[in-house]
Amino acid sequence: MCHGLGTRDEVDEDSLVPDPAKTLAEGAVLPWNSAGRSYMPQVAAEMGVRIDVPYAELSEREKDIVLHGPAEQHEVTLPSRKGRAFTLNMTYENAVAAVTQAGSSGSETTRSRLSRFFTTHTCPACHGTRYRPEALASHLDGRDIAEVTSDDLETLDAVAADLPGRLPEPVRALAERLSGELRDALQPLRALGLDYLTLDRAGGSLSTGERQRVQLARTVRERSTGLLYVLDEPSVGLHPANVEGVRALVGVLADNGNSVVVVDHDVDLLRAADHLIEMGPGAGRLGGTVTAQGTPAQLADDPASVTGPFLSGKADPVVRARRPDEDDGVLSVTVSRLYNLCDVTARFPLRRLTLVTGVSGSGKTALVLDSLVPALRRRLAGRPLPAHVDRLEAEGVTRLVEIDATPIGKNARSTPATYSGVLDPVRQLFAAAPEAARRGWKPGHFSYNTKDGQCHRCEGLGELSLDIQYLPDLTIRCPDCDGGRYNPQTLGVRVDGRTIADVLRLTVDEAAEAFADRPAVATRLTALQAVGLGYLTLGEPTPALSGGEAQRLRLAEALRTDQEGALFVFDEPSIGLHPRDVRTLLHALDGLLAAGATVLVIDHDLDLVANADRVVDLGPGAGPHGGRIVASGPPDAVAADPVSPTGGFLARHLRRARPG
Repeated sequence: MCHGLGTRDEVDEDSLVPDPAKTLAEGAVLPWNSAGRSYMPQVAAEMGVRIDVPYAELSEREKDIVLHGPAEQHEVTLPSRKGRAFTLNMTYENAVAAVTQAGSSGSETTRSRLSRFFTTHTCPACHGTRYRPEALASHLDGRDIAEVTSDDLETLDAVAADLPGRLPEPVRALAERLSGELRDALQPLRALGLDYLTLDRAGGSLSTGERQRVQLARTVRERSTGLLYVLDEPSVGLHPANVEGVRALVGVLADNGNSVVVVDHDVDLLRAADHLIEMGPGAGRLGGTVTAQGTPAQLADDPASVTGPFLSGKADPVVRARRPDEDDGVLSVTVSRLYNLCDVTARFPLRRLTLVTGVSGSGKTALVLDSLVPALRRRLAGRPLPAHVDRLEAEGVTRLVEIDATPIGKNARSTPATYSGVLDPVRQLFAAAPEAARRGWKPGHFSYNTKDGQCHRCEGLGELSLDIQYLPDLTIRCPDCDGGRYNPQTLGVRVDGRTIADVLRLTVDEAAEAFADRPAVATRLTALQAVGLGYLTLGEPTPALSGGEAQRLRLAEALRTDQEGALFVFDEPSIGLHPRDVRTLLHALDGLLAAGATVLVIDHDLDLVANADRVVDLGPGAGPHGGRIVASGPPDAVAADPVSPTGGFLARHLRRARPG
């Protein structure tokens, strides 16, 4: 039984003995190599299994006892730590039972550790349908419930509209009412561009944006009133066509008598607001004040508003000189079949900026991240292409750099200063200071990861984690170093009047000014400024950075290396960016292009699309209605293409711009 999951986890017996050349006494059975089961080889010996020969040489009977032997009690003699022998009665636990019983515990950590011993298979009882045979015995219009829930939402809507008219008269009225309720539930999901989802789709396979839209649709269906809804960037990852659906549903929430507060940068969403509040004027320490508020029209005319020029159209969306795309060669990939892609060939000009666009579910990720990227990675490693990639032309591409939004570092020891390499020359400066030289301190002494330099109480973390029973751990600033990470002796050394803890408290912009005459430090800081991260504090933990900040931090690191022949692949780098920040990003991407790189970006942001050298638009729809390249060319050509799902929005975006 799969308990409605459609899959079952089964023990992979080969994983239990990864090295058959070992004997049982040498630890051949991996699940037995724990304190509570270390005596199992001795119990197996009492059951007739040789434990002093390699597992591979055991008889089939002996291997069966190791893997599936009965839970019998046997008397075994074990040595103590003092060398004395003692005898105990032990119950045998075979290798398979050791894994399954440990995996049945409630500990997520234990289950994660044991996952290497399991493989997932389709449930043989329900064949992946999740339903019992009795549930599948009932049919509607000749189909069981598993078949109906495998339909995508668009198909299901059409079935619900057509079905009542084909049913017998006695049940037609009931069918019309139920079908109407079903279609009402599907409407908000379809308005948000989720036509391609199926009802049986596993929730864990949904993207963050898909989950957020499902939650928004559910909220609208509840028809609540008098509530305050706070939506955090609902436009993230959405094509302009999908943003229209979000805008409509947010309007429904407000019309129902609710208050809706939306944190977002999408200009079309901003134009639809009743009231705007703009924070700024800058980021980090330069922000935190209300710089403008009012209706969209009022902000559009407010000279203090940073967003105003984008609302009014005074800010020209095209801020870089586009390059013709046929001069320096082409990167090409042909995908035979993957998801909704079928015999698709995409071409990307080398040393140019290409934007891959299309509605959610149109096949962008399948084309770029699931096909081009693994194919190129294999080609560069001298390995065969993936089975679904028929052909790859990549002459001139010598390196692949994939920049995504995953967190940087796993704990507070990772900071912008360590990731960017700024801290290395800074530590050298402090080691060269007279006081440090007198004490014979090396640069390593000024690392908060060494016992010499770190605060001894928090061990260089700058914070303490308090274990509160039955509640989440409480994190507080370290009372000894006040979050500075270093011990008092290390903080006795100063450079230009600052301790090294003072340096970590500086923003990138402040540090760039303070170390302007130190090239080894300044060049790294300049790269961070170039990607719009001047507001970051050098010592803040990188795991706390947003996805967009993590991408730009990686981009800053890339800007400092040779880019000739490199292909840079970005997955939605505009996430969380204000239109002005998008311009900064474009200038940074131009820096890569000037250094000889090729830049490929998956994104929906119309400012990014308008500045591309080439646009590759997938669609025209999502799921089975997508998977084709419907338009490819310069932005102006795509904007004029009536078939392109992005073209109409891009044309409107370009038309709104007018000279200052």
